[in-house]
Amino acid sequence: MADVSDIDMMMPGQAIPATKVELTVSCRKLLDMDTFSKSDPLCVMYLQTVGTDTYKEYGRSEVIMNTLNPDFVKKFVIDYFFEEVQKLKFELYDVDSKSQDLRKHDFLGKAFCTLGEIMGSSGCKLKKPLSGPAKNCGSIIVKGEEMSECRDMITMQFKGENLDKKDFLGKSDPFLVFHRCNEDGSFTICHKTEVIKNTLNPNWKAFNVMLRALNNADHDRTIKVECFDWNRDGSHDLIGVFETNTRELSRGPCLTNVYQLIHPKKQAKKKSYRNSGLVTLLSCKIEPQYTFLDYIRGGCELNFTVAIDFTASNGDPRQPTSLHYMNPYTPNSYLRALWAVGEVIQDYDHDKLFPALGFGARVPPSMQTSHEFFLNGSQTDPFCVGVEGIVAAYQKALSSVQLYGPTLFAPIINHVARFAAAVRDGSKYYVLLIITDGCICDMDHTKEAVVNAAKLPMSIIIVGVGKEDFSKMEELDGDEVRVSYKGQFAERDIVQFVPFRDFEGGDNVVVSQARLAKEVLAEIPDQITLYMKMRNIKPRPPRSPSLASHASHQSFRT
Repeated sequence: MADVSDIDMMMPGQAIPATKVELTVSCRKLLDMDTFSKSDPLCVMYLQTVGTDTYKEYGRSEVIMNTLNPDFVKKFVIDYFFEEVQKLKFELYDVDSKSQDLRKHDFLGKAFCTLGEIMGSSGCKLKKPLSGPAKNCGSIIVKGEEMSECRDMITMQFKGENLDKKDFLGKSDPFLVFHRCNEDGSFTICHKTEVIKNTLNPNWKAFNVMLRALNNADHDRTIKVECFDWNRDGSHDLIGVFETNTRELSRGPCLTNVYQLIHPKKQAKKKSYRNSGLVTLLSCKIEPQYTFLDYIRGGCELNFTVAIDFTASNGDPRQPTSLHYMNPYTPNSYLRALWAVGEVIQDYDHDKLFPALGFGARVPPSMQTSHEFFLNGSQTDPFCVGVEGIVAAYQKALSSVQLYGPTLFAPIINHVARFAAAVRDGSKYYVLLIITDGCICDMDHTKEAVVNAAKLPMSIIIVGVGKEDFSKMEELDGDEVRVSYKGQFAERDIVQFVPFRDFEGGDNVVVSQARLAKEVLAEIPDQITLYMKMRNIKPRPPRSPSLASHASHQSFRT
């Protein structure tokens, strides 16, 4: 879903992009901002919003340590419109901490250009001086290349044998650098392996890279591979070079995929020189990378379930201080979160029938505490028609249940997981939205439930409303550290937690809801494709609307 701030960039009748272009950035003679070493540069690319003077951040490169002449591996891939002026800005920073705030890093310089300038330059290669804090801030080189639509990924692993010893007090710290040959004979860096310390016989980890990054859909295009000895000061020593192509690599381990590393200067000087070691291909696999839309076109349906917190800590719903208070003029946080996520998800559910549950309340007629009850009050049919139906059921439940507690997530997660476990063929994927006001009282059981659910076609979105301290909730969001229970880690990151207060403020409710939806839903497509890939599930052929399945939701009925 596009950020509302992107709307200005989507003009009515805008043409379909002619192609996608990959931009590769290098810099030379950057300012040295560090006292005892060189700068650690980062490149940030901005795209000007159409019709304004505003530049919006488009992406960031990786940070390269200790160098004034970086060749960034990470690319900027952008839609290219021949008929439009697409204004770009590049900024360079010396990174001094882990902060994402650019103001906390040293500014090295900037340059402006258009995408047309890059693609219209000789060899699609543009070099410009950087302007910044000094008279001479160095230069930036931006290389553009039209990308093929190839979506295959190549996974490879290499080992080295008897590499040259480069370190005086040790052996070598070798790593490999892969370069794609361009149409003009120049080379573009594509991938770097990890550094393996103090060895002449390294065994590098398997890595994967999009095939188009290596050959742009030309299996005979030259790939240059350099082997270096890593040095802390950035002046890495060349061990040797070899060339190959993806047609050769695709043959897998064989005699022709054992390569001699050649150091050109040594070869020119010594008649007896043979090589500086060997690099051997251990494995190679090329497989297509399917997208979220490939699965949707093939009939994969998103089953959306909502679970709402009815614990007493929300406050008396009849009082304006309650998080559940129904203000006739402004929707409460629960409603805003529900509308934001539900309006996006419902477009991917064919029959628009959604199970809606509550937890943490005493429920009539027995008034016993329940941690998984149906909002519409039915004992046999949990379904609500569209987001409007969920809202109506939520309002009905508020008038009939007694808010109580404690806050337990595990029963709700396990409830949805039971149905996800029954459909693992890729035809359905379950998305559970939990809206809650407080800290979890069953954290261990919840972690266990998440670890188990990560094996299933299921994702969990948690929106925290109110002013509670949600720091413990971050433990469930596996962006930094994967959730674990008794030493078993979740095989996928399936939880996205967002505090609603980050999206409050301002008078425009529509804008804040759009920002919330973008934040909480951004990871869902990748979570779906990762599940399918791990289960080796390929998309089904696209089906016509008349044949689309309107599968029954009977499994949710109790």
